Amino acid sequence: MPTQAEKAVIFQFLHNLPKPLIVANPWDAGTARILAALGFEAFSTTSGGLAITLGRRDGTASITRDEALANAKAIVEATHVPVAADLENGYGDSPQAAAETIRLAAEAGLVGGSIEDATNDPAHPLYDFDHAVERVSAAAETARSLPFPFMFVARAENYLHGKPDLDDTIRRLQAFEKAGAEVLYAPGLTRAEDIKAVCAAVTKPVNILAALKGAPHLSVTELAALGVRRISLGSALSRAAMSAFIRASREIMEKGTFTVAAETYSLGEIGDLVIP
Repeated sequence: MPTQAEKAVIFQFLHNLPKPLIVANPWDAGTARILAALGFEAFSTTSGGLAITLGRRDGTASITRDEALANAKAIVEATHVPVAADLENGYGDSPQAAAETIRLAAEAGLVGGSIEDATNDPAHPLYDFDHAVERVSAAAETARSLPFPFMFVARAENYLHGKPDLDDTIRRLQAFEKAGAEVLYAPGLTRAEDIKAVCAAVTKPVNILAALKGAPHLSVTELAALGVRRISLGSALSRAAMSAFIRASREIMEKGTFTVAAETYSLGEIGDLVIP
């Protein structure tokens, strides 16, 4: 098993390859082992996947920092793969809270993590520009102080919170880059021209959220041509798993049939991936 520092170097290296890095998003130790067995080279946790597992709603500050980091630690310990984390808004409004979250993430064994500029306040969904930059600066300073490279991701949440303003998104990402973020991320971008504009506006790697429901699905090759260096899946895999679960359960309750069995892998096949 590589050390945390070795995983950190590998993770940093994967961001600098000619092809985009695909970061898969397991939601527990078992799914992490399956994704590793299938060949994914890097992970990030998913707040949406964890919320489903805990019976809560994502995006409502329903998951505590301790719960998120305990889930991340279990994923870290399950595989040899470098793991980053969805750290939501840093679990606090202040720059100090964002910085402390990065410190605790490193303690949990993580080698990267993202912090949003979303407030969890529907009346004021995004932090004011200057405050958002201060939070990124504090988190980046803590990341740089670690004894290994920590891929700190700064997120501009405009498109997920009813403010699809490309100019403001770019302004925020450029400021986050200057403040020390290693990766830049604007979840919710779907148009090729917008993605290309964001990638051209900054020099650090840009992460794009793929597999958005209802959005055009650009391929890895197409995203690479737009300048994307990193691709994540968010809650897509957990939603796929839950969708299959719901469809099978509804068939049983509504039709009284069990065709679900014909469409699944056997326990042995799944077990071989969990424990090769």
